[in-house]
Amino acid sequence: MSEPPGAAVSLAEAPPPTDAPSRPLAAQRVLPLRRPGRRIATVVVLVLAAQFVHGLVTNPFYQWDRFGYWFLRPAILDGLLVTLEVTAYSAVLGLLGGILLALARLSRSPVLRAVSWIYVWAFRSIPLIVVLLFLYNFSALYRTLSVGVPFGPAFFSFDESKLATDIVIAVVGISLHESAYAAEVVRGGILSVDQGQHEAAAALGLPKGYQFKRIVFPQALRSIIPNYVNQLIGLIKGTSLVFYVSLLDLFGAAQSMGSTYPGDIVPLLMVATVWYLILTSVVSVVQFYVERYYARGATRSLPPTPLQKLRIAITELRARVRREAAV
Repeated sequence: MSEPPGAAVSLAEAPPPTDAPSRPLAAQRVLPLRRPGRRIATVVVLVLAAQFVHGLVTNPFYQWDRFGYWFLRPAILDGLLVTLEVTAYSAVLGLLGGILLALARLSRSPVLRAVSWIYVWAFRSIPLIVVLLFLYNFSALYRTLSVGVPFGPAFFSFDESKLATDIVIAVVGISLHESAYAAEVVRGGILSVDQGQHEAAAALGLPKGYQFKRIVFPQALRSIIPNYVNQLIGLIKGTSLVFYVSLLDLFGAAQSMGSTYPGDIVPLLMVATVWYLILTSVVSVVQFYVERYYARGATRSLPPTPLQKLRIAITELRARVRREAAV
């Protein structure tokens, strides 16, 4: 049976339902999807964090008055200076040694590849404390060191015990140990560079040294920096082992003062802990800005700095408050 003319009504001509909102769609408030699991997890984490902070502040075992007394004492600051000095020297020498070892590992010479591989294998297998103790007793094996023709006359020689001071032993031992790890970090960064970059540089007729310095290595730094900074943070903490070769670094100073004042062992350990947290935090901040610098050209927009993130969060919060007030 056919419908009479005019009986069919199109959707466009259908009258709006009686319960339709009177406001336009753009003015309606959009409710976010409810996520109760996330809110529950947030509340649990905040409660646990509050309990931890409350226990940290109110527990008399930490002796925060003694913590404040020891935090800036000359003995602690002298140990902190030794830690910074050993870390700085070892980081630079370890990175330079790692670059040389990585280039040797990637070279076409089988001798260089074999020597580099054996070095990395050996020093990654031997604990750092063993290396330091071995160097500390090195004068018992070789009282004098000489440079000259192998199995022939020596050009000059010197007394090893006079040259190898405590800080020299610490820097040399840590640098030798860190070079093995830095070599793998640098090698991995170089291998991460696209092969097309090498081919393009070679097609331009650029010398090998120029290719590495201006094309390959700057791109490899984007991969090297995060891994090496992680290694550097481990190096800062690893300097605490130089206490066993009679060098009073930050940890050694805290241990020495703790043996003299047994009642202040816990606050002294807290002082060392806080200083290590400060040092690693500073390194992390520097890492962020260095990574941001080398991200130029690799990303469409640079990641915002912490200050920029704070400004964005404040702006979004103000806009949200205005919207809710308008509703």
